[in-house]
Amino acid sequence: MHKSGFVNIVGNPNVGKSTLMNLLVGERISIATFKAQTTRHRIMGIVNTDDAQVVLSDTPGVVKPAYKLQESMLQFSESALQDADVLLYVTDVVEKPEKNAEFLAKVQQMDVPVLLVINKIDLSDQATVSALISRWQSLLPRAEVFPISAKARFGHQGVMARILDLLPESPPYFGKDQWTDKPARFFVSEIVREKILLYYDKEIPYAVQVVVEEFHESDKRIDIRAVIYVERDSQKGILIGHKGVALKRLGIEARRSLERFFGKRINIETYVKVDKDWRNSDRELRNFGYQDV
Repeated sequence: MHKSGFVNIVGNPNVGKSTLMNLLVGERISIATFKAQTTRHRIMGIVNTDDAQVVLSDTPGVVKPAYKLQESMLQFSESALQDADVLLYVTDVVEKPEKNAEFLAKVQQMDVPVLLVINKIDLSDQATVSALISRWQSLLPRAEVFPISAKARFGHQGVMARILDLLPESPPYFGKDQWTDKPARFFVSEIVREKILLYYDKEIPYAVQVVVEEFHESDKRIDIRAVIYVERDSQKGILIGHKGVALKRLGIEARRSLERFFGKRINIETYVKVDKDWRNSDRELRNFGYQDV
């Protein structure tokens, strides 16, 4: 008997969905930073065993859209409610259970098993966590509750064990040697964007889109050309920095992470271009892969 299924991870921004995803998959495939709204796409990570295949799906945090990019991000999250065999609804000890009640109401109506994961319990105490569990059980009475700390690597084993119990019988959906549905170029753009999230403040990270224009791989080396798009000339100046110092540091940090990710020597060139108001352009959102063509 072989089991396979789609396990979709949803929840509000900054609750640790990507950290949990990376922990369950055992590969670093989703951006996980301290800033909210870091995940923009729906990203699959595949866990294979001899008799099971778990297709995990990380999704953007649920927000009320302020521009068209966020509308697309919300569609990725809502689509995860439609094709899940098991749903992981992730919250934490900080946010109020009533937050984003409209999306929660859709979760309440689901017929598939829901695992309610309360993350970051290392930041709280037992009494507070117990009260949260009771509150969530009243909101999602059919859900199973799992208190965990993804950062401290605690409690996730129980989540995975329950997922394996709940998977339906099915042959694998993907090859047994496959661990994601995304191409190499996608991870290059995500790693570069992660560095921008870490090293730049305020609006800059959220106005950025990274496009890999060239990716040439040999046995020992990968040559990459990446273009960073921003919305305004002032943002371009901040990204580049005085005499190019900021962009040079970004390239160095990205190269280090890419070499760890691919296990090869990396040569990366980064350029900055202005694409005015791309986050509200249907044409550009299609070009950048946020909307169907």
